[in-house]
Amino acid sequence: MSARRHITSQGQTWDQIAHAIWGREDMTHHLLAANPSHRRTVIFAAGVELIVPALTPPASEEPPPWQQR
Repeated sequence: MSARRHITSQGQTWDQIAHAIWGREDMTHHLLAANPSHRRTVIFAAGVELIVPALTPPASEEPPPWQQR
């Protein structure tokens, strides 16, 4: 499986991108590792091309505490 690309929208952050791609914010470190030249970016401008590694998020046994009711 090859990596794909993500083009940022104005104001996106790493965790928002990870959530949009994999449905999980805790996958952010994979995006950072694949895009070391952008590691100091906190809020993206529109049109930045990021590499998205081909990953399958691990299945969670239960949601994190803040999502439990």
